[in-house]
Amino acid sequence: MNGTLKLAFKLLVNDKGKYAALLVGIMFAVFLMVQMTSIFSGILAKSSSTVINLGAQVWVMDPAVNNVANSIPMPDYVLDAVRSINGVKYAVPLYSGGALVKLRSGVFQSVTVLGLDDNSLFGRPELIAGKIEDIYAENAFIAVQDAEINKLGDIQLGTDFELNDHRGVIVGIAKVTASGLFGIPTLYTTYSRAIQYIPSTRFTISYILVEPKNNDAISHIKEQVKLLGYEALTKEEFMQKIANYYKYQTGLGTNIFIMTIVSFLVGLSISGQTFYTFILENLEKFGALKAIGAKGHELVYMILFQATFTALIGYGLGVGLCTLIITIAKLKVPDYSANITYTTLAFAFAMVLIIAAISSYIGIRKVLKIEPFDIFRG
Repeated sequence: MNGTLKLAFKLLVNDKGKYAALLVGIMFAVFLMVQMTSIFSGILAKSSSTVINLGAQVWVMDPAVNNVANSIPMPDYVLDAVRSINGVKYAVPLYSGGALVKLRSGVFQSVTVLGLDDNSLFGRPELIAGKIEDIYAENAFIAVQDAEINKLGDIQLGTDFELNDHRGVIVGIAKVTASGLFGIPTLYTTYSRAIQYIPSTRFTISYILVEPKNNDAISHIKEQVKLLGYEALTKEEFMQKIANYYKYQTGLGTNIFIMTIVSFLVGLSISGQTFYTFILENLEKFGALKAIGAKGHELVYMILFQATFTALIGYGLGVGLCTLIITIAKLKVPDYSANITYTTLAFAFAMVLIIAAISSYIGIRKVLKIEPFDIFRG
C-alpha cells in the first residue's frame, strides 16, 4: 500500500501546473470562507462589548430588548423589587445611551455614555490614567482608550467638551476588554450625572446589573423577575441573544452565509474541474496499473490520497493567508473586526473535506470505468 501511495504522490506532483491550480483553487476557497466567518465572529464579539466589559453575572431588562445598544428604560420600582429577591447579593442600575458632544474644535461627535451606580461604581473600567475617585468630581467623565478615541480629538486629562449645554471634563482614561462595534467613542460617568446631562424619558434605568449570592440562586432570580414582567439573563445568555439578533433579524448573517456558500462553490468548481482534468490526462497510467494487476480499491485509495493531500495542503495555505491578511489589517486599521476561532477553522476544514470528497468521487467514477483493453487498443 505504501508503494501505491508513493506512486499516487508522484503522479500528483509530476504535473506542476495542474497541481498548482488545485492548490490555488482550494487555498482561495478556504481563504474566503475563513475570512467571511472570521469577520462575522469579530462583529458578534464587538456587538457584546458592553456586556463583556461590565462583567455582570445577571442582566435584568425589558423582554423586548434584543440588542444592548437599544435598551428600553425601566421604572425605579423594578430595581427595588429585584434587590428584595431572595438570592440577590446586590443589584445596581445602569444607564446606557447615546449623546452628542461638542468638542473644543467645534465639531460634534456621537458618543455612548455608560452611567455607573453612584455608590458602588460596579462595572467600572481599568484606568490607565487618572483616579477612579475623580469620577465624583463636578462634570467628570472617563474616556475609553480604544480605536475610536481619536474621534474625540487630542484627549488628555482635563480635556473638556460640551454635552447638552453641560460642561464635561475628562478625569480618567480607561482600557476595556472589547471595543465597540459601531465606531462610536465610549464615556463613563456616574448614573446620576448621566440622567441629569442627557435628555431621557420618564424612566431612566436601562439595565439592572445583578450579582447573585451563588449560581444556584440564578434560576430563582429569573423566575421572580419574570413575575415582574421583565427578563433576567446571564451574561452568556444575553450575549447569545445579541448574536441571534444580528444573525437572524438583520441582513448581516444572511449576507455572510451567502458569501461563504459562494466561496465554497468557487473552490469546489475549480478543484473539481482541475482534478477531473488531471484524471483524464493520467487515464492511461491508471489503465496500465489496472492491466498489471492493480485492484479497483487500490486505485480508489490512490485518488482519495491525492484529493485529501491536496485539500489539506490547500487548507493550510488558505488559513495561513487569511491569518496574514487579518494581522496586517488589524495593524493598519485598529477597529477592524475579524476573529479566527476554532469554530471558524473547524467549519472551513469540514467544507474542504466535502470538496475533497466530491472531487474524489468525480475521479473515482472515471477510473473505475476504464478497461485496460481500451487503453492499449490505441
